[in-house]
Amino acid sequence: MPEAPAEPEFDRDIRLDAAGEGRFALDLAPGWVVGGGVNGGYLLAVVGNALRRTRPQRPDPIVVSAYYLSASLPGRATVTTRVLRDGGSIATMAADLAQDGSARLTALATYGDLAALPSDVRTTAEEPSMPPPEECVPSSMAPPEVLAAAPLLQRFDMRFDPASIGWAVGEPSGNGHLRAWFRLADGRDPDPLSLLMVVDALPPVTFDLGMPGWAPTLELTAHVRAVPAPGWLRVHHATRNLAGGMFEEDCEVWDSAGRLVAQSRQLARQPR
Repeated sequence: MPEAPAEPEFDRDIRLDAAGEGRFALDLAPGWVVGGGVNGGYLLAVVGNALRRTRPQRPDPIVVSAYYLSASLPGRATVTTRVLRDGGSIATMAADLAQDGSARLTALATYGDLAALPSDVRTTAEEPSMPPPEECVPSSMAPPEVLAAAPLLQRFDMRFDPASIGWAVGEPSGNGHLRAWFRLADGRDPDPLSLLMVVDALPPVTFDLGMPGWAPTLELTAHVRAVPAPGWLRVHHATRNLAGGMFEEDCEVWDSAGRLVAQSRQLARQPR
């Protein structure tokens, strides 16, 4: 008999064990580490999966807002969820992720069924213009020491727009913009849950300000606008204001059909 297809890495690494009413457990995977801890987008997807398990009749994240309380590390973690309201077409829930008795992340979320939403679109947002993926710069070209410090990069096939990659050769533009093509390294197609990870997958936009280094997220709010089409995503990060040792990072994610499928804003500390 033919072998069963391997489970996609992303799905394996957010898989949860039921541990009681509204309670789940998992091992945070070491492959999602960057800098000083586990990537915030991966953590958001873990929490998002727990919320989906809590209300499977509301399968999709519509908005998730998370506060990052302390750095998460690879290893055992628990997620506790509670339903605040479930009525009509949406459910509002809360979730907390903890490790060794320490709170790591707390979130509020609204879930529903994206496939049941109206299909009309009226927007002034513009797709990021980039060369095709084969003409862009793959993240695999990063120096070995960077790849070693950020195993996260091996989870992705990420191709940077040459116009926004000057920071990698010591020539940041100072404009605060990053653009890249994005897909998971094993070819898994995007879905609403993985978009929670994608909005925090690129390097901090402060790289383009000449400020490399880990930028810890304080708060991140993600809006998932539609079920993404299969294939490449285009991701655009931008910032307009760095002050008081903090900066905002706005993200847009566009799918292969040219639709804006996710947006986010996070507040983060400037790189140390």
